[in-house]
Amino acid sequence: MIRITVWNEYKHEQELDVVKKVYPDGIHGCIKAFLSKEDDFEVRTATFFDEEHGLTEEVLDNTDVLIYWSHALQDEFSDEVAQRIKRHVLSGMGLIALHSAHYSKMLRLLMGTTMTLKWKHDESEKLRCTAPAHPIAKEIPECIDIPIEEMYGEPFDIPKPDEVVFTGWFSNGYVFRSGSTFTRGKGKIFYFQPGHETCPTYYIPEIQRIIVNAVRYCNPDGIVRSLPQNEEIKG
Repeated sequence: MIRITVWNEYKHEQELDVVKKVYPDGIHGCIKAFLSKEDDFEVRTATFFDEEHGLTEEVLDNTDVLIYWSHALQDEFSDEVAQRIKRHVLSGMGLIALHSAHYSKMLRLLMGTTMTLKWKHDESEKLRCTAPAHPIAKEIPECIDIPIEEMYGEPFDIPKPDEVVFTGWFSNGYVFRSGSTFTRGKGKIFYFQPGHETCPTYYIPEIQRIIVNAVRYCNPDGIVRSLPQNEEIKG
């Protein structure tokens, strides 16, 4: 079994009716629902408001792949827990960072850059598969039309990806490295841009398939996770 923890701030869904209407069970609930259809996936959820944000040492010790969505509470997130996530990724835990998680503390720690970008609401997106042989692109069409999505645009201050699997083209002409892979220590990371909280992006079957494929790609199958607690963590 692949043990998955789906983490979500769960702030917008509780405070904004427009978001609650799209994701009545929270973004984490939506993602858990489609992941749970896979026979070899064991899925739990956690949110910002849980003790230690629901990401205790015990939880991360028993997580093969962490899926992470954040936005409004980036600065309020615990520095200690952000470092904890980094350490677990370096020791082999897989990480899928969704949409505005690009600016999360833990991803900035892992990438070592500002992770800044351009953005604009209410655009449509053509998500083009630019690395069709990559495992995350398995059974994914050449182009996915997303009727409404928040635009993210270049320049995107990230280190050079291992591979850019998907490139987004937006209706206002901007392009973006929308699906990129990285390796940090023993851990595989996939950053995936689509998924603004007011857009029903996570109900699109092809988007769901990409996330399922990314779980299998990031799963640390056969990797011994053994970073000592007191070892200095670098880059």
